[in-house]
Amino acid sequence: MSGTTILSLVIALVGGCLISLVLTPVAGWLGRRTGLVDRPRAGELQTSVTPRSGGYALVAAFLLAAGISLALVPHPADEWLRIVGLMAGIALVIPIAIIDDAVRLGPFPQLIGQLGLAALAMLFGLVIWNIANPFGGLIILPGIIAVPFTLFWIVGMINTMNFIDTMDGLAAGVAAIAGFVLFARSIALGQYTIAVLPLALTGACIGFLRYNFNPARIFMGTSGSMFLGFSLAILALIGGAKIATAAFVLGLPIIDTALVIIRRSAHRRSPFIGGDDAHLPHRLVARGLSARRIALLIYGVCAVGGVLAMTLNGIQKLWVLALVGVIAVVFAARYVIVSPTE
Repeated sequence: MSGTTILSLVIALVGGCLISLVLTPVAGWLGRRTGLVDRPRAGELQTSVTPRSGGYALVAAFLLAAGISLALVPHPADEWLRIVGLMAGIALVIPIAIIDDAVRLGPFPQLIGQLGLAALAMLFGLVIWNIANPFGGLIILPGIIAVPFTLFWIVGMINTMNFIDTMDGLAAGVAAIAGFVLFARSIALGQYTIAVLPLALTGACIGFLRYNFNPARIFMGTSGSMFLGFSLAILALIGGAKIATAAFVLGLPIIDTALVIIRRSAHRRSPFIGGDDAHLPHRLVARGLSARRIALLIYGVCAVGGVLAMTLNGIQKLWVLALVGVIAVVFAARYVIVSPTE
């Protein structure tokens, strides 16, 4: 690894953190001035009026840090194409978030926007054409499977980050851990030029947590959760599919999202409307845990998932996924029976 490459990695992490530290208070001030705030609602954990404009600072910090870092090292043409696809998708996040901030889009218009983000990324070659075979080698996916699978992956990740953004510091902290693990995986694969991207995301999230960890002084809003979900989905693809790595780190949020959707749908409720205790963090609060402890607990689970992703071989990962799948099915059955608290 050259000195220039090391410098680019340092700039990505430190620059992302410092820029986020500077811009987040500015975003909060602008949020208050423009009325872009969240007020406490029944069934939510929020207790005070808080600006929800932090996501714009996250986006800016990532783009600036990543842009400087990327400019320091050469990239092959096909890699640049995928990087441009990531940046183009992030750019599209902003108008979607602005519209949502202005008129509060319903679930269907948000889904259309998410599908648009996924389709845009796919135009730049960001498609899951293969996945790792736990028994060795790769499983090649035909287009009829690869395209819908990619759409499902990107939209699913966006909604996972949106669903987990229910408590101070959760989404940003989990994204920071996921970004760092994807960085470590990229380094392990020798993808040094790609590694700056998840590291810049980690830095931006760490800086943002200074203001978002409990008690939060700012929320990330739609711009933040959509940006994080889309970015993590693409960062798991941009240097070759790292689906299993991302899935291990984000396993708990992904399972929680699935169970919330199952639980609400089973009781004929919209999966996208809150006001209940369906989310795991809310249920832990009901058991007496503080918001800080819950955040740290979930961070710990995601970090353990990251360690497993980096250390287990394909067969071992398959056994772990099978065990988690059985546990998830048991909880899903229980959630169908037990009605969410209104």
